Amino acid sequence: MSLAESRAGAAPRPKQSPDTTDEESGSAGRPEALLAWYDRHRRTLPWRPPAGTPADPYAVWLSEIMLQQTTVRAVGPYFAKFLARWPSVADLGAASLDDVLRMWAGLGYYSRARNLHACAVAVAVQHGGCFPDTEDGLRALPGVGPYTAAAIAAIAFGRRTMPVDGNIERVVSRLYAVEEELPKAKPRIKALAETLLGPSRAGDSAQALMDLGATICTPKKPACALCPFMDGCAARLRGDAETFPRKAPKKTGELRRGAAFVVTRGDNVLVRSRAAKGLLGGMTEVPNSDWHAGHSDAEARAQAPHLAGITRWHRKPGVVTHVFTHFPLELVVYTAQATSGTRAPAGMRWVKIATLADEALPNLMRKVIAHALD
Repeated sequence: MSLAESRAGAAPRPKQSPDTTDEESGSAGRPEALLAWYDRHRRTLPWRPPAGTPADPYAVWLSEIMLQQTTVRAVGPYFAKFLARWPSVADLGAASLDDVLRMWAGLGYYSRARNLHACAVAVAVQHGGCFPDTEDGLRALPGVGPYTAAAIAAIAFGRRTMPVDGNIERVVSRLYAVEEELPKAKPRIKALAETLLGPSRAGDSAQALMDLGATICTPKKPACALCPFMDGCAARLRGDAETFPRKAPKKTGELRRGAAFVVTRGDNVLVRSRAAKGLLGGMTEVPNSDWHAGHSDAEARAQAPHLAGITRWHRKPGVVTHVFTHFPLELVVYTAQATSGTRAPAGMRWVKIATLADEALPNLMRKVIAHALD
């Protein structure tokens, strides 16, 4: 019997398979202790209903898509804004992709916004505005992967499954001292996380682990003394909790360079829309060159837009830097002023600088324009 069991009252251990270690059988963490902690300390989040109230599948799905690779603090205002504009998945599916991209601007990882819209259309058209209530049904939707399907199935529909996000990976890898490095360790961590599911309240179990990782079992200086799994945590007992989860060295992409061209005409600025597919697909941008490691100023300048009356470009001092998932980027910025009445080249348009906030500008382009107009 573990120390945790002796303090809280021993519970029957799950029956072990021949390939399951004692630690993996659930002795390190007890589902009932986790849920008791959650009932006292659950976070108040915009998409989380009060205790005992069923979750809205639309709110769960919307928040889970937004939270991918983004913080809770950043997502809160966007979630409220989307819900106010499109109260149901049918409303969102009826919106234009351009409107969705505009509302998403600044949240990053813009393929999520395109998938969000495609999924809303699919739910509205193919499922009568109701989300499928199984993992398999959810995974068939655009932009819904294994984690998101499990999260919606557990939280919105009570399915007995365990989604594993970064917070849960950290909690479980410490609880069981998983030595294997991520991402190879993911299957084992998921199997271990599932041992923390009780016979009911699957959604609360998942959210409890998420909250535990976000508030107690943090990446640095975890508050182990407040953790419901303190006595059974292998990493805490070893004294090296902060070293988990083990991670393979991160590969840094090669630096790419390019140039951006900011043309103003009075109180207007020249913009265009990126191709629908690919990085920042469908977003608004100022004209810019290709981005590649072998960038040269001459090559970049050759890709400047051609407008009547512009004979000279002014290079702004400094560079605009941005880091994408797979590579860092540096852009030099050139500016020019067009005369009144200058027509935009094909595929481009003039927009008022005062209304740029309404455009689907990614953060990179916001940086470029701010640098140019400074």
